[in-house]
Amino acid sequence: MSDQNTDRPVREPSSYLDFEKPLAEIEGKARELRAMARQTEGMDIESEAKGLDAKAETMLRDLYKSLTPWRKCQVARHPDRPHCQDYIEALFTEYTPLAGDRNFADDHAVMGGLARFNDTPVMVIGHEKGNDTKSRIERNFGMARPEGYRKAVRLMQMADKFNLPVVTLVDTPGAYPGKGAEERGQSEAIARSTEACLQIGVPLVSVIIGEGGSGGAVAFATANCVAMLEHSVYSVITPEGCASILWKDSEKMREAAEAMRLTAQDLKELGVIDSIVPEPLGGAHRNRKMAIDGVRKSIQSMLNGLEGQSREKLIKARRDKFLNMGSKGLAA
Repeated sequence: MSDQNTDRPVREPSSYLDFEKPLAEIEGKARELRAMARQTEGMDIESEAKGLDAKAETMLRDLYKSLTPWRKCQVARHPDRPHCQDYIEALFTEYTPLAGDRNFADDHAVMGGLARFNDTPVMVIGHEKGNDTKSRIERNFGMARPEGYRKAVRLMQMADKFNLPVVTLVDTPGAYPGKGAEERGQSEAIARSTEACLQIGVPLVSVIIGEGGSGGAVAFATANCVAMLEHSVYSVITPEGCASILWKDSEKMREAAEAMRLTAQDLKELGVIDSIVPEPLGGAHRNRKMAIDGVRKSIQSMLNGLEGQSREKLIKARRDKFLNMGSKGLAA
Protein backbone atom coordinates (compact mmCIF):
# COMPACT_ATOMS: atom_id res chain seq x y z
CA MET A 1 0.00 0.00 0.00
CA SER A 2 1.17 3.50 -0.75
CA ASP A 3 1.58 6.32 1.76
CA GLN A 4 -1.68 7.70 0.47
CA ASN A 5 -3.52 4.83 2.13
CA THR A 6 -2.04 5.60 5.53
CA ASP A 7 -3.93 8.86 5.88
CA ARG A 8 -6.70 8.75 8.46
CA PRO A 9 -10.16 8.59 6.85
CA VAL A 10 -12.12 11.83 7.10
CA ARG A 11 -15.62 10.61 6.33
CA GLU A 12 -17.82 7.95 7.87
CA PRO A 13 -20.08 6.20 5.36
CA SER A 14 -23.85 6.50 5.49
CA SER A 15 -24.06 2.70 5.26
CA TYR A 16 -21.73 -0.13 6.19
CA LEU A 17 -20.92 -3.34 4.36
CA ASP A 18 -21.56 -6.73 5.97
CA PHE A 19 -17.96 -7.29 6.97
CA GLU A 20 -17.77 -3.78 8.48
CA LYS A 21 -20.45 -4.37 11.16
CA PRO A 22 -17.97 -4.49 14.10
CA LEU A 23 -16.48 -1.23 12.84
CA ALA A 24 -19.96 0.32 12.58
CA GLU A 25 -20.58 -0.43 16.27
CA ILE A 26 -17.39 1.30 17.42
CA GLU A 27 -17.86 4.36 15.21
CA GLY A 28 -21.50 4.50 16.29
CA LYS A 29 -20.51 4.57 19.96
CA ALA A 30 -18.05 7.41 19.33
CA ARG A 31 -20.80 9.40 17.60
CA GLU A 32 -23.20 8.74 20.47
CA LEU A 33 -20.68 9.95 23.04
CA ARG A 34 -20.07 13.18 21.15
CA ALA A 35 -23.82 13.71 20.72
CA MET A 36 -24.30 13.28 24.50
CA ALA A 37 -21.52 15.78 25.19
CA ARG A 38 -23.16 18.36 22.95
CA GLN A 39 -26.43 17.97 24.86
CA THR A 40 -24.90 17.93 28.36
CA GLU A 41 -23.03 21.06 29.38
CA GLY A 42 -19.69 20.42 31.04
CA MET A 43 -19.52 16.77 30.02
CA ASP A 44 -16.04 15.85 28.80
CA ILE A 45 -15.86 12.60 26.88
CA GLU A 46 -13.33 13.57 24.21
CA SER A 47 -10.56 11.31 25.52
CA GLU A 48 -12.90 8.31 25.53
CA ALA A 49 -14.20 9.19 22.04
CA LYS A 50 -10.64 9.52 20.75
CA GLY A 51 -9.87 6.09 22.17
CA LEU A 52 -12.78 4.66 20.20
CA ASP A 53 -11.56 6.52 17.10
CA ALA A 54 -8.13 4.91 17.45
CA LYS A 55 -9.70 1.47 17.93
CA ALA A 56 -11.90 2.00 14.86
CA GLU A 57 -8.94 3.05 12.74
CA THR A 58 -6.95 -0.03 13.77
CA MET A 59 -9.92 -2.24 12.90
CA LEU A 60 -10.34 -0.46 9.56
CA ARG A 61 -6.70 -1.14 8.68
CA ASP A 62 -7.05 -4.78 9.63
CA LEU A 63 -10.22 -5.18 7.54
CA TYR A 64 -8.78 -3.54 4.42
CA LYS A 65 -5.21 -4.81 4.42
CA SER A 66 -6.21 -8.12 2.79
CA LEU A 67 -9.68 -7.87 1.27
CA THR A 68 -10.99 -11.00 -0.41
CA PRO A 69 -12.18 -10.65 -4.04
CA TRP A 70 -15.82 -10.81 -2.91
CA ARG A 71 -15.27 -8.04 -0.35
CA LYS A 72 -13.64 -5.95 -3.06
CA CYS A 73 -16.81 -6.43 -5.12
CA GLN A 74 -18.81 -5.10 -2.18
CA VAL A 75 -16.52 -2.08 -1.80
CA ALA A 76 -16.67 -1.39 -5.56
CA ARG A 77 -20.48 -1.28 -5.31
CA HIS A 78 -20.65 0.88 -2.17
CA PRO A 79 -23.46 3.46 -2.64
CA ASP A 80 -21.33 6.28 -1.20
CA ARG A 81 -18.49 5.68 -3.65
CA PRO A 82 -17.86 8.66 -5.98
CA HIS A 83 -19.48 8.12 -9.37
CA CYS A 84 -18.82 9.45 -12.87
CA GLN A 85 -20.64 12.74 -12.30
CA ASP A 86 -18.59 13.39 -9.15
CA TYR A 87 -15.34 12.88 -11.08
CA ILE A 88 -16.46 15.08 -13.97
CA GLU A 89 -17.47 17.90 -11.62
CA ALA A 90 -14.18 17.68 -9.70
CA LEU A 91 -11.65 17.01 -12.46
CA PHE A 92 -12.98 18.75 -15.58
CA THR A 93 -13.77 22.36 -16.31
CA GLU A 94 -16.03 23.89 -18.97
CA TYR A 95 -17.90 20.59 -19.21
CA THR A 96 -20.53 20.78 -21.96
CA PRO A 97 -22.78 17.70 -21.96
CA LEU A 98 -23.77 16.24 -25.32
CA ALA A 99 -26.97 14.19 -25.51
CA GLY A 100 -28.57 11.61 -27.76
CA ASP A 101 -27.45 9.08 -30.32
CA ARG A 102 -29.10 10.92 -33.27
CA ASN A 103 -31.14 7.82 -33.85
CA PHE A 104 -33.47 6.83 -31.01
CA ALA A 105 -33.05 8.61 -27.67
CA ASP A 106 -30.69 9.90 -24.99
CA ASP A 107 -29.53 7.26 -22.50
CA HIS A 108 -29.04 8.77 -19.05
CA ALA A 109 -26.90 5.83 -17.95
CA VAL A 110 -24.14 7.26 -20.16
CA MET A 111 -22.97 10.83 -19.75
CA GLY A 112 -20.39 12.57 -21.86
CA GLY A 113 -19.33 15.78 -23.49
CA LEU A 114 -16.61 18.28 -24.23
CA ALA A 115 -14.48 19.51 -21.35
CA ARG A 116 -11.04 20.64 -20.28
CA PHE A 117 -8.75 18.47 -18.19
CA ASN A 118 -5.95 20.54 -16.64
CA ASP A 119 -6.71 23.08 -19.39
CA THR A 120 -6.40 20.47 -22.17
CA PRO A 121 -9.53 20.05 -24.34
CA VAL A 122 -10.82 16.47 -24.12
CA MET A 123 -13.92 14.37 -24.67
CA VAL A 124 -15.06 12.65 -21.47
CA ILE A 125 -17.51 9.72 -21.47
CA GLY A 126 -18.67 7.55 -18.58
CA HIS A 127 -21.32 5.41 -16.92
CA GLU A 128 -23.36 7.13 -14.21
CA LYS A 129 -25.19 5.03 -11.59
CA GLY A 130 -26.92 7.81 -9.65
CA ASN A 131 -26.71 8.50 -5.92
CA ASP A 132 -30.28 8.18 -4.61
CA THR A 133 -33.40 6.23 -5.51
CA LYS A 134 -34.70 8.78 -8.01
CA SER A 135 -31.40 9.31 -9.83
CA ARG A 136 -30.57 5.58 -9.83
CA ILE A 137 -33.83 4.81 -11.58
CA GLU A 138 -33.26 7.67 -14.03
CA ARG A 139 -29.72 6.43 -14.71
CA ASN A 140 -30.86 2.79 -14.86
CA PHE A 141 -28.21 1.92 -12.23
CA GLY A 142 -25.46 2.59 -14.77
CA MET A 143 -26.65 -0.12 -17.17
CA ALA A 144 -26.54 1.37 -20.65
CA ARG A 145 -29.00 0.62 -23.44
CA PRO A 146 -28.03 0.55 -27.15
CA GLU A 147 -28.58 4.29 -27.50
CA GLY A 148 -26.03 4.87 -24.75
CA TYR A 149 -23.33 3.01 -26.66
CA ARG A 150 -24.34 4.73 -29.91
CA LYS A 151 -24.03 8.07 -28.13
CA ALA A 152 -20.55 7.05 -27.02
CA VAL A 153 -19.64 6.14 -30.61
CA ARG A 154 -20.88 9.54 -31.79
CA LEU A 155 -18.77 11.34 -29.17
CA MET A 156 -15.66 9.28 -29.93
CA GLN A 157 -15.99 10.01 -33.63
CA MET A 158 -16.41 13.70 -32.87
CA ALA A 159 -13.27 13.62 -30.72
CA ASP A 160 -11.41 11.93 -33.55
CA LYS A 161 -12.58 14.57 -36.02
CA PHE A 162 -11.37 17.43 -33.82
CA ASN A 163 -8.24 15.64 -32.55
CA LEU A 164 -9.31 15.56 -28.89
CA PRO A 165 -8.08 12.92 -26.43
CA VAL A 166 -10.85 10.71 -25.02
CA VAL A 167 -11.16 9.92 -21.31
CA THR A 168 -13.64 7.21 -20.26
CA LEU A 169 -14.82 6.48 -16.71
CA VAL A 170 -16.20 2.96 -16.34
CA ASP A 171 -18.67 2.02 -13.62
CA THR A 172 -21.36 -0.44 -14.68
CA PRO A 173 -22.56 -3.87 -13.57
CA GLY A 174 -23.07 -4.59 -17.28
CA ALA A 175 -25.13 -3.55 -20.28
CA TYR A 176 -28.90 -3.49 -19.74
CA PRO A 177 -30.38 -6.91 -20.66
CA GLY A 178 -34.00 -5.82 -21.10
CA LYS A 179 -36.29 -6.81 -23.97
CA GLY A 180 -36.35 -3.33 -25.52
CA ALA A 181 -32.56 -3.10 -25.47
CA GLU A 182 -32.24 -6.44 -27.22
CA GLU A 183 -34.82 -5.41 -29.82
CA ARG A 184 -32.80 -2.27 -30.59
CA GLY A 185 -29.56 -4.21 -31.10
CA GLN A 186 -27.74 -4.21 -27.77
CA SER A 187 -24.93 -6.57 -28.79
CA GLU A 188 -24.39 -4.76 -32.09
CA ALA A 189 -24.21 -1.39 -30.30
CA ILE A 190 -21.62 -2.72 -27.84
CA ALA A 191 -19.57 -4.15 -30.71
CA ARG A 192 -19.73 -0.82 -32.59
CA SER A 193 -18.55 1.04 -29.50
CA THR A 194 -15.64 -1.36 -29.05
CA GLU A 195 -14.84 -0.98 -32.75
CA ALA A 196 -14.88 2.83 -32.42
CA CYS A 197 -12.40 2.56 -29.53
CA LEU A 198 -10.05 0.61 -31.79
CA GLN A 199 -10.43 2.95 -34.78
CA ILE A 200 -10.06 6.48 -33.42
CA GLY A 201 -6.66 8.05 -33.97
CA VAL A 202 -6.47 10.07 -30.74
CA PRO A 203 -5.24 9.09 -27.26
CA LEU A 204 -7.86 7.03 -25.42
CA VAL A 205 -7.44 6.41 -21.69
CA SER A 206 -9.84 4.67 -19.35
CA VAL A 207 -10.26 4.43 -15.57
CA ILE A 208 -12.44 1.76 -13.94
CA ILE A 209 -13.79 3.65 -10.93
CA GLY A 210 -16.14 0.99 -9.55
CA GLU A 211 -17.52 -2.00 -11.41
CA GLY A 212 -16.29 -2.96 -14.84
CA GLY A 213 -18.97 -5.36 -15.95
CA SER A 214 -18.76 -7.48 -19.11
CA GLY A 215 -19.00 -6.04 -22.64
CA GLY A 216 -20.71 -2.98 -21.18
CA ALA A 217 -17.35 -2.02 -19.71
CA VAL A 218 -15.14 -3.22 -22.58
CA ALA A 219 -17.11 -0.97 -24.96
CA PHE A 220 -15.58 2.04 -23.14
CA ALA A 221 -12.32 0.53 -21.91
CA THR A 222 -10.72 -0.71 -25.14
CA ALA A 223 -8.13 2.00 -24.57
CA ASN A 224 -4.44 2.72 -25.03
CA CYS A 225 -4.08 2.79 -21.25
CA VAL A 226 -6.43 1.32 -18.64
CA ALA A 227 -6.22 2.09 -14.92
CA MET A 228 -8.28 0.68 -12.07
CA LEU A 229 -8.98 2.03 -8.63
CA GLU A 230 -7.48 -0.23 -5.97
CA HIS A 231 -10.79 -1.72 -4.82
CA SER A 232 -12.62 -1.72 -8.16
CA VAL A 233 -13.40 -4.91 -10.11
CA TYR A 234 -13.40 -5.81 -13.81
CA SER A 235 -14.86 -9.06 -15.12
CA VAL A 236 -16.78 -10.78 -17.90
CA ILE A 237 -19.78 -11.38 -15.60
CA THR A 238 -20.80 -10.61 -12.03
CA PRO A 239 -19.82 -13.19 -9.39
CA GLU A 240 -23.53 -13.84 -8.77
CA GLY A 241 -24.12 -14.46 -12.48
CA CYS A 242 -21.10 -16.74 -12.74
CA ALA A 243 -22.23 -18.74 -9.69
CA SER A 244 -25.73 -19.10 -11.11
CA ILE A 245 -24.32 -20.56 -14.34
CA LEU A 246 -21.60 -22.81 -12.89
CA TRP A 247 -23.20 -23.99 -9.66
CA LYS A 248 -26.87 -23.11 -10.26
CA ASP A 249 -26.60 -21.21 -6.98
CA SER A 250 -26.01 -17.44 -6.81
CA GLU A 251 -24.99 -17.83 -3.14
CA LYS A 252 -21.71 -19.32 -4.39
CA MET A 253 -20.63 -15.80 -5.41
CA ARG A 254 -17.66 -15.82 -3.01
CA GLU A 255 -16.17 -18.88 -4.69
CA ALA A 256 -16.89 -17.37 -8.11
CA ALA A 257 -15.18 -14.09 -7.20
CA GLU A 258 -12.08 -16.00 -6.07
CA ALA A 259 -11.91 -17.97 -9.33
CA MET A 260 -12.60 -15.08 -11.72
CA ARG A 261 -9.44 -13.05 -10.99
CA LEU A 262 -11.43 -9.82 -11.14
CA THR A 263 -9.45 -7.59 -8.77
CA ALA A 264 -7.16 -4.79 -9.91
CA GLN A 265 -4.16 -6.62 -8.47
CA ASP A 266 -4.90 -9.84 -10.40
CA LEU A 267 -5.65 -7.99 -13.64
CA LYS A 268 -2.43 -5.97 -13.41
CA GLU A 269 -0.51 -9.22 -13.00
CA LEU A 270 -2.32 -10.73 -16.01
CA GLY A 271 -1.62 -7.68 -18.19
CA VAL A 272 -5.29 -6.75 -18.65
CA ILE A 273 -4.80 -3.30 -17.10
CA ASP A 274 -1.79 -1.00 -16.97
CA SER A 275 -1.89 0.63 -13.55
CA ILE A 276 -3.65 0.69 -10.17
CA VAL A 277 -4.82 3.91 -8.52
CA PRO A 278 -4.43 3.71 -4.70
CA GLU A 279 -7.55 4.37 -2.65
CA PRO A 280 -7.82 5.96 0.80
CA LEU A 281 -7.93 3.64 3.79
CA GLY A 282 -11.44 2.18 3.89
CA GLY A 283 -12.20 2.78 0.21
CA ALA A 284 -12.89 5.75 -2.05
CA HIS A 285 -16.16 6.53 -0.23
CA ARG A 286 -14.26 7.33 3.00
CA ASN A 287 -12.25 10.15 1.46
CA ARG A 288 -13.67 11.22 -1.88
CA LYS A 289 -11.21 14.07 -2.39
CA MET A 290 -8.19 11.80 -2.00
CA ALA A 291 -9.68 9.21 -4.36
CA ILE A 292 -10.53 11.83 -6.99
CA ASP A 293 -7.05 13.36 -6.72
CA GLY A 294 -5.58 9.90 -7.35
CA VAL A 295 -7.66 9.54 -10.51
CA ARG A 296 -6.56 13.02 -11.61
CA LYS A 297 -2.90 12.02 -11.36
CA SER A 298 -3.52 8.73 -13.15
CA ILE A 299 -5.33 10.35 -16.09
CA GLN A 300 -2.61 13.00 -16.42
CA SER A 301 0.12 10.36 -16.33
CA MET A 302 -1.59 8.25 -19.01
CA LEU A 303 -2.19 11.25 -21.28
CA ASN A 304 1.43 12.41 -20.83
CA GLY A 305 2.65 8.98 -21.92
CA LEU A 306 0.64 9.19 -25.16
CA GLU A 307 1.38 12.82 -26.00
CA GLY A 308 2.88 13.48 -29.40
CA GLN A 309 2.27 9.99 -30.80
CA SER A 310 1.05 9.78 -34.38
CA ARG A 311 -2.43 8.64 -35.30
CA GLU A 312 -1.07 5.44 -36.81
CA LYS A 313 1.05 4.62 -33.76
CA LEU A 314 -1.87 5.15 -31.35
CA ILE A 315 -4.18 2.87 -33.34
CA LYS A 316 -1.53 0.16 -33.80
CA ALA A 317 -0.52 0.20 -30.13
CA ARG A 318 -4.16 -0.09 -29.05
CA ARG A 319 -4.87 -2.98 -31.40
CA ASP A 320 -1.65 -4.78 -30.46
CA LYS A 321 -2.42 -4.34 -26.77
CA PHE A 322 -5.70 -6.24 -27.07
CA LEU A 323 -4.51 -8.80 -29.60
CA ASN A 324 -1.65 -9.72 -27.24
CA MET A 325 -3.91 -9.97 -24.22
CA GLY A 326 -3.65 -13.40 -22.68
CA SER A 327 0.09 -13.74 -23.25
CA LYS A 328 0.47 -13.26 -19.47
CA GLY A 329 -1.84 -16.19 -18.79
CA LEU A 330 -2.46 -18.10 -15.60
CA ALA A 331 0.19 -20.64 -16.56
CA ALA A 332 2.77 -18.00 -17.50
